[in-house]
Amino acid sequence: MRLFLLPISTRRTLLYCERLTEPPAHQLSLMDKAQNRAAKLWSDWEKKPPGSLQHRIVSSGNAGLRRIAFEEWGLKSVPPLSTRKRAEEAAATAAIEQGKDGKISQEIEENLETKATSDMEPSKPVEVFYPASAIPSDVVAGLLTRLATEREALHRQRLIWCFVGMPITAPFGLVPVIPNIPFFYLAYRAWSHWRALSGGKHIQHLLEKENGLVYKPSPILDAIYAKEKALLKGNSLATAPIREGEAIHEEALEKLLLSNPGGSKAVADAFQSPALELELERAIWQVETALAKEHNELKKAEGGPQSTQEEKQLPGPSQPPSEPPSKPKDKSE
Repeated sequence: MRLFLLPISTRRTLLYCERLTEPPAHQLSLMDKAQNRAAKLWSDWEKKPPGSLQHRIVSSGNAGLRRIAFEEWGLKSVPPLSTRKRAEEAAATAAIEQGKDGKISQEIEENLETKATSDMEPSKPVEVFYPASAIPSDVVAGLLTRLATEREALHRQRLIWCFVGMPITAPFGLVPVIPNIPFFYLAYRAWSHWRALSGGKHIQHLLEKENGLVYKPSPILDAIYAKEKALLKGNSLATAPIREGEAIHEEALEKLLLSNPGGSKAVADAFQSPALELELERAIWQVETALAKEHNELKKAEGGPQSTQEEKQLPGPSQPPSEPPSKPKDKSE
C-alpha cells in the first residue's frame, strides 16, 4: 500500500491510503465479506428505476455520506492493523521454524508466498507521497501523527453511542415492507468509526516501527500545486478572524490549495487512482463549503450591527461544486 498527504487548504490535509493489491478471497475476514456484500447491495439499489424506494434511499444516503468528514474517510481507507499484524506473525513464525529445522514447513511457505504478493508484506516499508512545496519535509511525521490521533476520542465516543442506539432502533425492523433505515444507518456508522480507529492505529504502528515508512516528496504533486496556486490566486477564501484596526497578514489566512474538478482530477490521473479522485472531490467540496460559510460570517461581522442595509447586499457563500457522478466504491472501505 502507499499513503498520500494532500493539503486541501493551508490548514487542512487529506490522508489517503491506496491498496496496490487486494488479498485473495479466501483470506478475507468476515468483516470484509460483509462489507463487500453491503457494497454490492448498495450498487444494485443504485440501478433501480428512478422514483423507486430503493433508488430514493440510495440518493438520500449518498448525499448524507458526502457530508461525513473527509478526515474520517481518509482514516477508513487505511486497512485495519490486524491485517499487518497477521502478516508479521506469519513472518515471525516462519523465521522460528526455519531456525529449528533449517527449512520452512510447506504450510508456512504457502502462507508466505501469498503474503509476498500482497502490499501488506511486513518487511516492505510504506511509501508516503506528499508535495514538498506545501508540506515541509521536517513536519511530515508530526502531521501524520496528528492526523492519526486527533479524532481518536471522537470516533470512540460516537462508536459507543452507535452501539447504544442500535438496540433501540432494532424493533423498527418489525414494520413490514419498509427497511429498518435507522438501524442500518447506526450499524454503518459504527463500522465506519471502528474502521477510522483501526486506520489511525495502523498509522501509529507504522510510525513507531523502524523503517515502517519511507517519505517521498513528489515533484509531480509540486507541479500540480503550483498550477493550482496560480489558478486560485485572488479567488481563495480566508477564514482568519478580522478585527477592526488589526493588520491582516496574508500568511495567516486559510486558503484553498486545490480545486474541483481540475486539481482533484490532475492528482488522480498522475497516480492512476480513480478512487483518489473521489476522495479529493469530497474533501475539496467540504473545505470549500466551510470556508465560504466562515467567510460570509466574517463579512457580516465586519459590517457591524449598524450596517444592516449593507449586510443584505453582501454576497452569500460561493456555490459548492456539483455532485460528482456515482463512482465505484473504494474496495478498502
